Amino acid sequence: MHSQSVDAFRHDHFFLGADHDRNERKTRIVIILCGVMMLAEIVGGALFGSMALIADGLHMSTHAAALLIAALAYVYARRHARDERFVFGTGKLGDLAAFTSAIILALIALLIGWESVGRLLRPVPIAFDEAIPVAVLGLAVNLTSAWLLRDEHDHAAPLRPHDDDHAHVRPASGRAHAHHRDLNLRAAYVHVLADAAVSLLAVTGLLAGRQLGWIWMDPLMGIAGACVIANWSWGLVRAAGAVLLDLRPDAALAAGVRERLERNGDRLADLHLWRIGPGHAAAIVSIVSDRPEPPSRYKALLADLRGLSHVTIEVVPCPGH
Repeated sequence: MHSQSVDAFRHDHFFLGADHDRNERKTRIVIILCGVMMLAEIVGGALFGSMALIADGLHMSTHAAALLIAALAYVYARRHARDERFVFGTGKLGDLAAFTSAIILALIALLIGWESVGRLLRPVPIAFDEAIPVAVLGLAVNLTSAWLLRDEHDHAAPLRPHDDDHAHVRPASGRAHAHHRDLNLRAAYVHVLADAAVSLLAVTGLLAGRQLGWIWMDPLMGIAGACVIANWSWGLVRAAGAVLLDLRPDAALAAGVRERLERNGDRLADLHLWRIGPGHAAAIVSIVSDRPEPPSRYKALLADLRGLSHVTIEVVPCPGH
């Protein structure tokens, strides 16, 4: 067979999310926004002697670092999307970044909880008139960042099918599933949302402390914020970890594959299904058949399954037939 004939059966493994470029731009904007706010708080705190400003600026710097991880993951995944060293492309790089961000988020929760418990046991004077405006400004910045990073839609763009033994299957219309979400964007969103939650709780605690004299409310709100952040971090760890460990992304998709292929006496001997990028799943299927047909025939039966982007079919004739 000539090389030109083989080329007709080859394809790339570009499995980035449909909104990869848009999400990368949004993450960059939020990094700039958080970076400016971080520098303003640290410099302002140093100039005006406000420990509250410096502390909030350093706290925001941890989230800026996590956002930087997300941005770098977008850039690297885009630049190496067609690098043949990545067997199934770079679509899962965002999930690796999300897992890393979740660990950072957990560490932030531990630090906030530790500091809050310390202040609950050993109260320190609070400059309410300085701290409250800082917390309100931080809340506004984080709410703006969360609005920029919101996931407007989870569905994946249609893919171009191929007719070879590793055909890409065009997703059909329908409701988006969890495996279509960009976990890298979600991790960045959770970071700024966690910061917003801490700011909101801080405002509540500071107002109660100033108006009612309840100094203990400030560290108590810090403990509550640490618990909320830890819960969000655990959710991200589970979601990203499931992708990195190749857990089956969607039971409905697996059931759809089985329903379409187990016809006329054909049976699935083996089915491997895993996520290879936002909105992209891969499948390796082994079919046992009395009357085996070409792999292209079985792939055609899967053509309307949403998000099934890479399929490998093995057809095994029944012994004696």
